[in-house]
Formats: sequence, C-alpha cells, structure tokens
Amino acid sequence: MTAVAGCPLCDAPGGRVVFEGAKLRVIHAQEEGFPAFYRVVWRDHAAEFSNLDAADRVLCMEAVVRVEQCLRDALAPTKLNIAALGNMVAHLHWHVIARFDWDSHFPGSVWAAVQRTAPAERLAAVQALLPQAEADMVRRLATLA
Repeated sequence: MTAVAGCPLCDAPGGRVVFEGAKLRVIHAQEEGFPAFYRVVWRDHAAEFSNLDAADRVLCMEAVVRVEQCLRDALAPTKLNIAALGNMVAHLHWHVIARFDWDSHFPGSVWAAVQRTAPAERLAAVQALLPQAEADMVRRLATLA
C-alpha cells in the first residue's frame, strides 16, 4: 500500500470500518445530524480520481454505486449526495450521504447553513435501519474484484 505520512486517511481508517477490501474501504462517518454518512476510501494514497488507472476507476465507482444502492434500498431517502472534494484531506475518498427533506441542512449540502432542527425520532429511525444497510453493503461489496 502506498501511504503518505501525516495523511489522516493513510494513518487511520477515517471512521468506523464497515467493509475492508484489497483496494478500498467503506467507513461510517460520525457526522452529527447525518446518521447515514459513509465514505468510500481508496486504500493507496491518491489525491485525484484521475490518478487511478481505468480498471481502478471502474472498481472505485462501482463501490460508490453499491453503497448508494444499499442506502436507497434500506432507507428510501429523499436524495443521495455523492461528493469527492478532497480540499481538507487530499486522499481520494467519496462521500455517500443519504439525505432527507427533514434533515437539518436540506436542501443545502451537509456543509451548508443549518435550515432547521432535525427531529430526534427520525434520526433514531434512520440509525435503527443502518445495520441492515451495512450488512447489504458488505454482501454487495464482497463480490467486487
């Protein structure tokens, strides 16, 4: 594995590991108010998606799609957000976030201004569905090369 000293995603998982594969991992991020916030993290240090060869780009995006599908199936969110910014951590990772029209920032991004207080019971209901979604993620991601 190619790692860069001091990179937070080379030095640590970046969250609770849901799936660990040869080339990528999926973590559940602890983002307050967003219970279904996941990241697909490329294991080798790469700053940009274009640093990957064609086969690895396909593998990476297929993992992102499978995480998205699992969240759609288990949670029926209003929208799924996918982002690869890397401005704060220049290590290739994709955010996959289930969004709901009642969440604190909707329709803005999770990094935008707060719009409202999210109902605690709805956050808890989403949280309760995550074990099912994660079991499905593991099953679907295990079939990737």
